[in-house]
Amino acid sequence: MKALEGVRVLDMTHVQSGPSATQMLAWLGADVVKLEAPKGDITRQQLRDVPDVDSLYFTMLNCNKRSITLNMKSERGKELFTELVKSADVLVENFGPGAVDRMGFTWERLQELNPRLIYASIKGFGPGRYAKFKAYEVIAQAMGGSMSTTGFEEGPPLATGAQIGDSGTGIHAVAGILAALYQRQQTQRGQRVQVAMQHAVLNLCRVKLRDQQRLAHGPLREYPNKTFGDEVPRSGNASGGGQPGWAVRCAPGGPNDYIYVIVQPVGWEPIANIIGRPELADDPEWATPEARLTKLDKMFQLIEEWTIRHDKWTVLDRLNGANVPCGPILSTKELVEDESLREEGIVVKVDHPERGEFVTVGSPLQLSDSPVDVVTPPLLGEHNQDIYGELGVSADELAELKTNGVI
Repeated sequence: MKALEGVRVLDMTHVQSGPSATQMLAWLGADVVKLEAPKGDITRQQLRDVPDVDSLYFTMLNCNKRSITLNMKSERGKELFTELVKSADVLVENFGPGAVDRMGFTWERLQELNPRLIYASIKGFGPGRYAKFKAYEVIAQAMGGSMSTTGFEEGPPLATGAQIGDSGTGIHAVAGILAALYQRQQTQRGQRVQVAMQHAVLNLCRVKLRDQQRLAHGPLREYPNKTFGDEVPRSGNASGGGQPGWAVRCAPGGPNDYIYVIVQPVGWEPIANIIGRPELADDPEWATPEARLTKLDKMFQLIEEWTIRHDKWTVLDRLNGANVPCGPILSTKELVEDESLREEGIVVKVDHPERGEFVTVGSPLQLSDSPVDVVTPPLLGEHNQDIYGELGVSADELAELKTNGVI
């Protein structure tokens, strides 16, 4: 038995933010029915690496789902959609603002059709001045506080490679949907769940808002920056937290031959010993966190003078052996090939009927009584007969609907 077994999700999402949310629901056991236009989710065709085969962009965000096609502009399409809504527990969409309303399905109309329906919407922005703006991953990062605080002090703002705008918002949407499902057990009523990409990114940047307020009381001593204005600065690889950290170079000096090292108060003595400078453990100029705080750049330079002579895995073993928090910078290639991640089910191989085997990310949510088996995403309209058959649509009518462009 899966955690969400028996929950039917009508998935009207596309691209990344919505599909990442509904895939998570599918991994948790929900029956996720992906409703696509007859031409399919646009990402089936985007960034293709194999001609005429669904792209990795699509396959990696739509595992464990079923697919049906429907032209929502047709009258018969709207009739079928009405029946689909009546049997759904959750409806998820990430169209532009008002798109579903213009199809004739306002929240009020959906409530009439199915009072128990949970209607989740992912938008770029909230209902304020930005409501009608178009949002993409990096736009959400730009307007949610991430880019202004990412990068080096003298450089431009930078986007993070983590998809915190799209998939980060998707995870927020999952939390809202699960909460609504839980509340429905008490109230027997559905409700709206609304998540904005800008809001989700801002939530993930809350520590920077913390530091924005701390600036009112003086410079942020935990940052390596020498000067401070009235905004939280970009601070390179500094954590900005109570324990200073930095990425230091390792041998042989390639683009990802780095390890991130955090220096805790109790960690300085073992670090000093490992790097061959045991005298610094008792030196008043270095012995206390307060003394080191004024020269963090020099401290990490001393550490790097040792790490640059060793590869990052040797450094990892030496520092971890002394209980010093650290982590090597892992490239995408290293992650795909990581045996530990494969054993943990986080990097998984999936067989696709057209493209063959591909690698994707498994569920980061591990439930002891609801294990996740990642299975291939659906082909376009693969489950039309199954789903529409539940509504009483005959095989003959299905053929006619396809001929007329309804499905």
